[in-house]
This record gives sequence, structure tokens and C-alpha cells, in this order.
Amino acid sequence: MVTISIITVFPQLHESFISLSLLGKAQEKGLIAINLIRFSDFVAPKERIDQQLCGPGAGMILKPEVVEKAISYCIATYGDGFKIFFSPQGTVITQPTIKLLAEKLFNLPCSPVHPESAEARTAAVEEQIPASTHIILVCPRYEGMDARVEQEYADAVLSIGDYVLMGGDLPAQVLLEALLRYAPGIVGNAESVEADSFSGPLLDHPAYTLPVLWHEQEIPAIVRSGNHEAIKQWRLDAASKKTVLNRFDWFRSARPAPDVCARAKKYIPPHYVVLMHDQVKLAGGSTGTSSVTSIDIHDTARSCATYGIKNFFLVTPLVDQLSIVHIFLDFWHSSAGKKYNPSRHEAVSRVRTETSLDRVLHSIRAETGLEPLIVTTSAKIMSHCQTIDFSDQGVVWRHSRPVVLLFGTAQGLADEVIEKSDYLLVPIEGMTDYNHLSVRSAMAIILDRWLGLQPRLRESDLGIAKLTK
Repeated sequence: MVTISIITVFPQLHESFISLSLLGKAQEKGLIAINLIRFSDFVAPKERIDQQLCGPGAGMILKPEVVEKAISYCIATYGDGFKIFFSPQGTVITQPTIKLLAEKLFNLPCSPVHPESAEARTAAVEEQIPASTHIILVCPRYEGMDARVEQEYADAVLSIGDYVLMGGDLPAQVLLEALLRYAPGIVGNAESVEADSFSGPLLDHPAYTLPVLWHEQEIPAIVRSGNHEAIKQWRLDAASKKTVLNRFDWFRSARPAPDVCARAKKYIPPHYVVLMHDQVKLAGGSTGTSSVTSIDIHDTARSCATYGIKNFFLVTPLVDQLSIVHIFLDFWHSSAGKKYNPSRHEAVSRVRTETSLDRVLHSIRAETGLEPLIVTTSAKIMSHCQTIDFSDQGVVWRHSRPVVLLFGTAQGLADEVIEKSDYLLVPIEGMTDYNHLSVRSAMAIILDRWLGLQPRLRESDLGIAKLTK
């Protein structure tokens, strides 16, 4: 049996929550035991449990000695346990956080560890959250806790999001709702827990029940077909589409397997990179053309191949420049180039040349039958353009149109080119006032932020450094 102690200013907030939820039924069955402990029981009558913040600023915080007495009582009565404090400054709870806590608290089989994680490191991480039958939830109120109390007692400081509540009681309830879904016997269908959104790289698929037709919306015929394999594939496709368009940030961090990536890519429209050597800003403020360099072609082609760009268009109206480029491309497109360096051949095979941006757009229209969306990159914000950031993939991809990522050489694209864009990506910025990346470097960063997988190892998924003392 798992014992859960909740230390709080207002036990009554939890009484109805427990009695009206599955937690109450689990307690009746003897699967869990929940204890409500009131801070005010550890002060003299009429004595306050809080006092003013020390130093400038308004607000009241719980006295450290009151929190100490409550925790000490809890440990003396029910045994030592894993102590969780709640703060908006804590580690944000994710499904992997919940899963690992559940594995330790309920003695569940451990989740598979990513093969890139070293065995010794994995073992060390797993040992940091000890197996326990007692979990202690410490719920702050007012302006929170004395920082020394957290330092002294907290095994974990958790948050349910980047916003501020009036106390830690609701976060404690959120944690219990998520955590106890994994406790054996509490949720009737264990399979539904394993298939939850955020338990893997994909969100859950759409779910339906009768009637078949509701508000002129009909349950998809495939769902009603009785063909279990077809329904399974439809659900995987629907989940992939929903995840890519709504939570690509989650997908890219969840270490999706190659087959999962292949299915998800069906819902990402084709992307094209265009590198402009025309209509770019030159020194002195004029607009004109820039020289093509072989390193730009090599490095850009390799970036495009890495991130699945369909074609890389190099744009220059200069005949002599095009002639030199074609000599270079002819070799790498040939069997001799393939034999000399197969990976470079594969990358450079994506390179095309055009004399203007209009001709690039015409080529993409002819190939796809759709009007491409232009996403422009710039080192500055332009107020008349719709600006997006690197979490806005869904905003662009929901149009189901080919995407052109437009880059400028020299000192950047001319304003008249930027004004043709549908969206303008926020500039790449460091924590300095230096902002002079080469176009090759900027392109690699942008492609990675826009299309790249950004896996988080298990330790960083859970914020282990913050989860443990």
C-alpha cells in the first residue's frame, strides 16, 4: 500500500477532491492511504503560521519552523518518504516525470532507456529516486516557503506550468491525478494508461462514440468498418497528423523511432531552401547581386540533405556565375562524383539553379500544383510582416502547401523580397550584441530549429538535477 501525506493550510480543499475521485475508491479498497496534515496544528492557538517577507517587498511566507514541525510529525507518524514541494520555479511535470516516479513508488517495470544513454549513468539516475511507500506533498500558500526549508527537506520541487497560483494544493492534486493512474488497481484499464498522450512520441488518436452523425459531423467510416488492422493504421496516421500539427515540439523531443518519423513526415509539407545571390543588400545600402562560393553550395547542400529539404535552389542572374556553378554541379551529379564521395553526391543532387525567385516559385508550382508559402529569414524584425518563431511549425504546416525557406547572402535580403513573404522567422540571437553569422551557419541553425529532432535523454526529460537533492 502507498501512503500519501498532504501537508496543507486548507485540508478541506482536498477532502472533496479525494472523496469524489478514484482516489477515494482506491482508499476504500486499501490500495492507498491519504493523510491530511494541517500547518496550523503546529502553532499555538491564535498564533500565525506565516510572517512577513524578510527584506523589501510585500507578502507573507510560511514560517520555516512550522513547516519543519509538520514534516517531522509526518515522518514520525508514517515513516520517511519522498518529499515533494510545489513552486512555479520547480521542474515542470511531464509524463516521463510521472512515469519514473510511478515506477519507483509502485514497483513497476522500468521504462526502456534510450540506447545512447550509458548504462552506468542510467543506473546512477535510477538510484536517485528511492523506492518508497510514502510520498509527502508539501503545499505552500501565500508567497511560498522559506528557501531554506526547500533546501533542507525537498527531494523534488515541481511545477505544473509556467504560471503562478495561490498555493500548492491544486498542483498536488494534479500530481496525484497523473501519478495514481499508474498505481495498480486504480484505473480499470491499464492499457489506456500506456496509450495516453505524452507516453510516447505521438499524441492520442481522435476518439468517437455513438451517435454516428452528430452536428453534421460523422464518425469516419474506417472506424466503423470492423477491420481492426485498418483501424489501427488509421489511428496511427491520425495521431501522427495531430502531433505534427499541434505538438511538434513534443514529437521532436521524444526520440521517435525511424518508422514513426516516416509516418509523421507524411503530414509535413515539402520544404525547399532558396539561397538568394540576387536582390540582396550590399555594403553602402544598395541592392544588387553577390558572388556564389563553392563552400556555400557544399555546406548548404549537406544541411538540406540532413533535414529532408526536397530541393535547394541557388538563385543568381549572372551568366558567368551560373556557368561556374554548373561545372561544379555536373561533376557531383555524375557517376564519377557519386563514386568519389557518395554522401556528397547525395547532398548535391538536391541543388538546382534559377535566375530569379519568381522562376523558383513557378518551378515549385509546376511540380506540386500548389502555391508555395514563403518563410523568410532576416536578422531584424519587420513590423509589417507576420512574424513567427521556431515553435510555430503547425501554423505554417496546416496550410498543406509547399514551404519555401528563403535566405539571403551579402548583408541580407532586400526589403522588397522580404515583403513578398507569408511569414518572417524571428532572428537568431545570442546573448551578445554581435549578430554577423555566415549564411551557412544561420541556415544550419534555422533548419535544425525548424525541422530537426531535438531528443532529450531520460535524465534531462525529468530534470533530475532539480528532482533530487
